[in-house]
Amino acid sequence: MRDFLIDTNMWAYWFDPQKYPQQHAKIKKRLEELPPEAKIGISVITWGEIAVGLRENTKQESYIQAEHLQFIKAKKPWVVDIRTYTAEEYGKLRGRLRTNALKRKKGLSADDLVDRFTWLELGSLENDLWIAAQAITRNLTLVTNDKLNRIREVAGDDLHIENWTT
Repeated sequence: MRDFLIDTNMWAYWFDPQKYPQQHAKIKKRLEELPPEAKIGISVITWGEIAVGLRENTKQESYIQAEHLQFIKAKKPWVVDIRTYTAEEYGKLRGRLRTNALKRKKGLSADDLVDRFTWLELGSLENDLWIAAQAITRNLTLVTNDKLNRIREVAGDDLHIENWTT
């Protein structure tokens, strides 16, 4: 059995049943179905995304974000950090995304585009790529509502994704 890495959007749905009633109910049901030995993880990247929300929002929104952090802490998830092998996997994934983006940019070489790729061209956000690398290197199922199509394309069968809101 695989353990689970819960992405930022899933934590938000789980936290706020009034804002996301359908998603919350589905996530709660799925969690209740898990065997007791199943581990639930949160990426340090996700912690960072929530911390950004605390600092960028209005006082009211920051209060809600602080409650969100307390909610997560109360669930006592396993905190998934970044190690050297995670960085290596990230590099492989980003390199494959870059190669695929080059194929779409006919007539240019890799040297023409060194560090010039935007995340729009790669079709993925950097944080999503790091979280996918964490899931792959620890053999976790990534639970997200994000499509991650380009990451799925380059990760192949190494990346296992579930959407608990569908």
